[in-house]
Amino acid sequence: MLRYKADRRTVATVTLYWVVAIAPWLLWDSMATWQIIAWVIVNCLFSFFCAVIVHNSIHAPIFKDRTMNRLFQFVLSFTYGHSVSAYVPGHNFSHHKFTQEREDAIRTTKARFRINLFNQLFFFYIMSGDILKGEIRFGKKMYQERPKWFWQYATELGLVILVNVVLVIINWKCAILFWLIPHQYAAWGIVGTNYFQHDGADETHAYNHSRNFSGKILNWIIFNNGYHGAHHNKPNLHWSLLPEYHDKHMRPNIHPNLDRVSLIPYLIETHIYPGKRLDYLGNPVVLPPKEEDLDWVNAVNVKQHEEDMAA
Repeated sequence: MLRYKADRRTVATVTLYWVVAIAPWLLWDSMATWQIIAWVIVNCLFSFFCAVIVHNSIHAPIFKDRTMNRLFQFVLSFTYGHSVSAYVPGHNFSHHKFTQEREDAIRTTKARFRINLFNQLFFFYIMSGDILKGEIRFGKKMYQERPKWFWQYATELGLVILVNVVLVIINWKCAILFWLIPHQYAAWGIVGTNYFQHDGADETHAYNHSRNFSGKILNWIIFNNGYHGAHHNKPNLHWSLLPEYHDKHMRPNIHPNLDRVSLIPYLIETHIYPGKRLDYLGNPVVLPPKEEDLDWVNAVNVKQHEEDMAA
């Protein structure tokens, strides 16, 4: 059923998500405060892991059968807290196609706090309005051009909203702590990765457009998403193949400052001390004037995208 054996870990991670999501509901009446906090943290982490899986699956579906992939999107929508289909327009068609340009709804130049830590912390909230606008406009376009996609999207979204309401009615405390907060964290985390992956890089360069983190432990946890340059150059390449591609094609060509090993030291350096917003050459990032997004929705060629995915 699986296109790549490595996705056994994908399926296992999603299964574990449901275990840790359901368990605290069953244990609610017997838990101490510290146990509740621990379960919230665990749920946040697993929801974020599933958000990474959402990202991977919209680029390289894990099952050979299309129906299985569509069903899996329903499962993932509940782990992520939003329609998986909705992730496609803003990510595949806006960000990947127009990285850091005005058509990129999540370009890092929209974040303009003088304190760089705030740019990272609030990146998701700065972007969320434009992400939602693009999603709605894309949905309207697909309603006319690809009704099958639209109804997949609408059904995923409708079921997520319905389950949210039902869970709040059943136990609003559990729903907030073990369902809504983890989903919010997952969305905050997956969108926020864009800031440290692209800010201060050179979107016009064939290799220096993304910041990479090659640490083995980190990449095991996040399904090789530290190899972000390789992912941008070969977006449909399965996540298990990214390290090899990075070593062969990216590392010989990218600037060493964009080929980091560890994420944590980089975050401390850029957001805590000295906390300066610098480009990969060590110069202060120069922000362009504030500009509205350019229309990326009408530039979308869904047929070409489908052909690329099938190739």
